Amino acid sequence: MSRFISIVFSLIITLSGSLIFASPSLAAIGLNHGQLSSCPESPNCVVSQNGDEDHAIAPIPYTGDRTAAKETLLKVLSVVPRTEVIENTDDYIHTESTSRLFKFVDDAEFYFPEDENVIHVRSASRVGESDLGVNRRRIEQIRLAIKDLGA
Repeated sequence: MSRFISIVFSLIITLSGSLIFASPSLAAIGLNHGQLSSCPESPNCVVSQNGDEDHAIAPIPYTGDRTAAKETLLKVLSVVPRTEVIENTDDYIHTESTSRLFKFVDDAEFYFPEDENVIHVRSASRVGESDLGVNRRRIEQIRLAIKDLGA
């Protein structure tokens, strides 16, 4: 049994690069003067506001009004596996997505600026170095689902 635990632990370290049991990315959650936080240097984060070349992702455009776009996003988020809405205000949504196998948590944020027909996004892993592109793929899947729903 101890050999099994040793193998699992080695696998966790290999997949995550480095485990950080404190959650420094939690301090980066939320809006600051209409801006989502920038990404750390690690490649496990994407952001649509002021992202550098490695972390940049386009915001999600929508047509119509902000309330309808937000309702559409909430509908999409309700079917994203292992995802829970943590905060939901007039112009902001924060979610947590938990990985199936190792229960790692990723935070995704969605900001609806009043003067633009876009949803700014930020998605980041709380621990480790690499996420194998999971955060970027999750946001792109959400983008496609919103587009398919005609928002």
